[in-house]
Amino acid sequence: MIGRLNHVGVATPSIEDSVRLYRDVLGATKIHDKFALPAQGVWVCFVDLPNSQIELIEPLDETSPVAAWLKKNPRGGQHHICFEVEDIQAAAEEMKLKGAQVLGEPRIGAHGTPVIFVHPKDMGGVLVELMEPPRGRS
Repeated sequence: MIGRLNHVGVATPSIEDSVRLYRDVLGATKIHDKFALPAQGVWVCFVDLPNSQIELIEPLDETSPVAAWLKKNPRGGQHHICFEVEDIQAAAEEMKLKGAQVLGEPRIGAHGTPVIFVHPKDMGGVLVELMEPPRGRS
């Protein structure tokens, strides 16, 4: 079921500071514009890598789940990893059948495609996002 690693989500108190790190220290050359994703309570900015992406996420406000995460991890850090799956509904059902806790119902993620999250307690301590790949690419 698991497909390509799409991105690593990194929570940050400041996307601008993180962009400087990825650009000036690590040498990233393709950094997308920051945009709001109100349905998930975050600002998002993608950093393209040769084989994947980094998804920088910053809370929109204090009600964001990422704001709560940053209270425990004030400097930020790895928040989740995201793998592509062919069919999000089938993946959600398979995860449930295998005893994993799917957090909520499928919703549209930052790439404009359906996503689900699987609880870290069932994923070796890592929050896992599963997403359908953007159309035209699998």
